[in-house]
Amino acid sequence: MNKIRTFLCSHVQKPCTTLATAALLAGASLSANAAPSGKDMSIWFDVGGPVGGPYATVVQNGAVQAAEDLGVDLRVIYSDWQPQKMVENFKQAIAAKPTGIVVMGHPGDSAYKPLIDEAYTKGIQVTAVDTALPETMAAQQANGFGYVGVSNAERGIQLANQALREGKFKAGDRAMVWGIKDIAERSDSTRGLISTLEKAGLNVDFIQISPEVDKDPSLGTSVLSAYLARTPDVKLIMVDHGALTSQMGNFLRNAGVRPNELFVAGFSLSPATSDAIKTGYVQLVADSQPYLMGYLSVVQVVLSKRYGFSGLDINTGAGFVNAGNIDFIAPLAAKGVR
Repeated sequence: MNKIRTFLCSHVQKPCTTLATAALLAGASLSANAAPSGKDMSIWFDVGGPVGGPYATVVQNGAVQAAEDLGVDLRVIYSDWQPQKMVENFKQAIAAKPTGIVVMGHPGDSAYKPLIDEAYTKGIQVTAVDTALPETMAAQQANGFGYVGVSNAERGIQLANQALREGKFKAGDRAMVWGIKDIAERSDSTRGLISTLEKAGLNVDFIQISPEVDKDPSLGTSVLSAYLARTPDVKLIMVDHGALTSQMGNFLRNAGVRPNELFVAGFSLSPATSDAIKTGYVQLVADSQPYLMGYLSVVQVVLSKRYGFSGLDINTGAGFVNAGNIDFIAPLAAKGVR
């Protein structure tokens, strides 16, 4: 029986479904007498956010399910979305000498590549999710380093274009982008949002997500209320942060905004985001399917360690959720799968 452990958390929410096909690809046996392909393997997994954060929890759910399917001893760690903490967690993971480590790529190649190179010299498999590490990928893909997620630049561009189509905005309309410009490749998404809106002729205001709000999105209510008070002509708000997107319904109610008064677009699903879509406070969400990031990155480590496969570059999709399809997807979000 494999073990699943967490730091800072005594409870792991498990979804009700598995990705049986991926488990079979990793060599999971259907025979009760055969050892699972992840037997005797241990993986440290940094899910990026704080304990209980909506996005990090879905990533964690996928990783937990893969670990159970493959017989892996999984250790989940948290970084409060702080790049320096991610780097420190990675150093601790190397010292523990697990079979593999899964990282969020937010700190970028300059911070991670020397450490990932070190991990490989010690026989530790590494793979990344959510934010790509292209230089590390080029250097270590043959040794099993992979990426599971989407292109941050492309996801920002795609969401902005979809918002422009659905909202029928015109040149001169005011938009606000609430995002991150100072974290390596992670910031490509915010830059993609801004450049696409400006190319369409919109007047774009930018608000940087502070480290405090990054860690605890509930602190963002005063930020948004102050912006709306001084900028009453804004028509479009784009939020480059899954947990902040989940809070938009609460933020807008507190600011006295009526349903469908503004067009709000963001990233990632959660039960709160689903409710905001249903009640008219969020109109559009891009879903990069973080459950798959968690699941398939664990599969990647097992494949590479057990069979010597090179790293896979897996695009987890660029689907959109709005009022037209939320009724189908909301139950899955409630289970922590979408």
